[in-house]
Amino acid sequence: MRALRASLVALAAAGAATVGGTPAFAATTVTVAADGSGNYRTVQAAIDAAPSGNSSTYTVNIKPGTYRGTVNIPSNKPYISLVGTGSAATAVVLVESHASGLTKPDGSTYGTAGSATVTIAAANTTVSNLTMSNDFNEAAYNLSAEQAVAVNTSGDRVQFSGVRVLGNQDTLLVNTSGTAVRRLYVRNSYVEGDVDFIFGGGTMVFQNGEVRSLTRGSSSNNGYITAAATNINNKFGYLFWGTHLTSNAPAKTVYLGRPWHPGGDVNAIAQVLYRGVIMDAHIRDDPWTDMSGFSWRSARFTEYGSTGSGAVVNSNRPQMSASTATQYTPTAYLAGSDGWNPIR
Repeated sequence: MRALRASLVALAAAGAATVGGTPAFAATTVTVAADGSGNYRTVQAAIDAAPSGNSSTYTVNIKPGTYRGTVNIPSNKPYISLVGTGSAATAVVLVESHASGLTKPDGSTYGTAGSATVTIAAANTTVSNLTMSNDFNEAAYNLSAEQAVAVNTSGDRVQFSGVRVLGNQDTLLVNTSGTAVRRLYVRNSYVEGDVDFIFGGGTMVFQNGEVRSLTRGSSSNNGYITAAATNINNKFGYLFWGTHLTSNAPAKTVYLGRPWHPGGDVNAIAQVLYRGVIMDAHIRDDPWTDMSGFSWRSARFTEYGSTGSGAVVNSNRPQMSASTATQYTPTAYLAGSDGWNPIR
């Protein structure tokens, strides 16, 4: 008994909450509530209490409220599920206001990836029914373009369902390293931004839902939806499937994307397909453009079966053939080498 009591005291001293005398990290479901009515007051505290190397789902139910601060799910804590328990995704908001060029307390800057409100480095993470936001105010800092990431996901087999991802420039980073395949499946969700607001070298399927381009007050260029950096050895980059592209920007002022070559990497050959997408009038007739000296025509940019006033067909809009399109489905993008199939 003395040994057990000493063990529990040591755990409590290390910051692990207890529920009914049992360490919270031993539970499969915990609750976060800012008012103290749950097991933890912050999402990060609940994640910190999750066991490393977990092999079963560790569910974090989050009660309605606004939770300011960063959230980090490290690579050694897989199978974490963040669930907003409100009636809609707007009821639970995870938000911070960091930006790449801002100075941290230690004198360094955040950098693009480090500016993220939510960082997901673990595999098999799921997030549902909540909002992840970076509300950095560019105008307050007299900045017209500053990277301020809402979500940085580099874990494999990550899923978002019924979420809202909010920001301006560089909202959602679909991250990876080199030729490694890191897959993100986003369904029935909403993401908004203006410049390169879905970017990175990972693999993503964005199925249904809404992608909204925010106006920057220009009459000619109000930004770019994607800045993919797919490695040349990876067949699949981004697939937008059955999604609605909306905007409050003027007609014909938003690009579908441009090719990002991080650090001038010549092997970053972006792959983006808009398939069966409804495109509103904000999409330009020439929707792809060059970036940092790299031609968009060298990238793998295509459309297939899109509709709406922004979905015109011309020589500046490569269309995928019907025979090729059979290879580019959500299932194919997500299968990888392990046959992952989260689609339902």
